[in-house]
Amino acid sequence: MEYWQLWCLISIIFFIVEMFTPVNFFLNLGLACLISALVAYIGASFTVQVILFAVFGALFLIFLRPFLVYKKKGEQDDEFDEKYKGKTAVVTEKITSESGRIAIYGETWQAKTENGEEIEEGSQVKIVKIDSIVMYVEKI
Repeated sequence: MEYWQLWCLISIIFFIVEMFTPVNFFLNLGLACLISALVAYIGASFTVQVILFAVFGALFLIFLRPFLVYKKKGEQDDEFDEKYKGKTAVVTEKITSESGRIAIYGETWQAKTENGEEIEEGSQVKIVKIDSIVMYVEKI
């Protein structure tokens, strides 16, 4: 197997892993692998391939990932907020200010409380704030 084929295989693996994770991390590494595959196909040495992978991986993580993941400060995804914020969920794992889980619409989400209140499993809660993949809740 030639290096360019190996880089393409690793890229495909990164893309598959990205489909199962919500972090937009492996996509950047997969793109960097494709650049290394192109350079390997042209005939660059393995050292150059690895250096380009590291450089482009870092650049994509620094510049592309924020563009894909984060919105400008203060800007919210209204559709996501409308679907969850203010809605009622059921506690599936005891919630504290540090951890816990809730179920809503057949999905489970990490949940926390802002005021340090502990909420027991089976309780109903209201989603008051959303921060990435963490739902902040209060007991109803």
